[in-house]
Amino acid sequence: MKIKRIIIIVISLAVLAIAYILMVEKVETARIATPLEGGTVISGPAVNTPVLMADVRTLASPVFKGRLTGTGGSKLAQAYIIKRFSEIGLQPYGAGYAVPFAYTRTSIGNLFSPGKTYKSEYPDATNLVGYIRGSKAPNRVMVVSAHYDHLGERGGAVYAGADDNASGVAAMLAVAAHFKQHPPLHTVVFAAFDAEELGSGGANAFLKSLPFPREQLAFNLNLDMVSRNDSNEVWASGLYHNPSLKYLVAAAARHSTVKVKTGHDKPMLMAGRVEDWTYSSDHRSFHAAGVPFLYFGVADHADYHQPTDVAEKIDPAFYSKVTSLLIDVALMADHNLQSIQ
Repeated sequence: MKIKRIIIIVISLAVLAIAYILMVEKVETARIATPLEGGTVISGPAVNTPVLMADVRTLASPVFKGRLTGTGGSKLAQAYIIKRFSEIGLQPYGAGYAVPFAYTRTSIGNLFSPGKTYKSEYPDATNLVGYIRGSKAPNRVMVVSAHYDHLGERGGAVYAGADDNASGVAAMLAVAAHFKQHPPLHTVVFAAFDAEELGSGGANAFLKSLPFPREQLAFNLNLDMVSRNDSNEVWASGLYHNPSLKYLVAAAARHSTVKVKTGHDKPMLMAGRVEDWTYSSDHRSFHAAGVPFLYFGVADHADYHQPTDVAEKIDPAFYSKVTSLLIDVALMADHNLQSIQ
């Protein structure tokens, strides 16, 4: 009799747990399915679309061979981004923009894969870092980041990584160009990270050896896959962790015809199995360090991590509108950086 009662209790608790998960999933799905209200659309900052697309096409060209960390293609990408940093007029920390670091990647999964190594060494990884000094409060810093590495060559195919993440780098360059023409109140650092595809090695290295005092670091705006979406949508993730930033995202959304959606930032059990993107890109390193962040990116598409992720599939009009939105977000963050916590 006692065993039957225990079984009944266990079954009842299981039913309640399932019901709770389904309810949370329904609520969370409804929350993230509704874009922020656009209201009256005011034109956002102008974007030089030909330059934006030229940056993407160059970084995603076959010559760069997928920009895998430590390869010749990666070094070509570094040279190109350094040239663009210099053309825009960013200042380097020290002698140059390149910040070399060594990275060791470990993979538990490879322990069960014959022929694959548990530990891989990348002794010549490189971050690229430049900045624009703040005109009013230079000792408070915002980092705008985008990883430039991708998957390289596999099975004779080049993984160009146009959306992932040549698009984020090119958008970051557009943000930098805008701030150079319209000096920020606070210092804005532009970081093109290496080894994101290997576990955010570049972001981790950057945070371990910041080129400025840690207490000055106030905010991270991370861009990863921002150029393709058939539904005219882009996601802003991170508001669950940093709810005070919602006004900033909402204000930028009112200046754009792009549908800005929020979510994908709660633990999956709390979100009813809705995927959590908190650790999906380099913003995870800032989050782990206690730095407020916003991550902008599109939903995964059929060409994600495929050789078919090429520049020809990017819609310049959509990409330009998203980049204008990102410039707007960065401008608003700069004007409110003292209040971001």
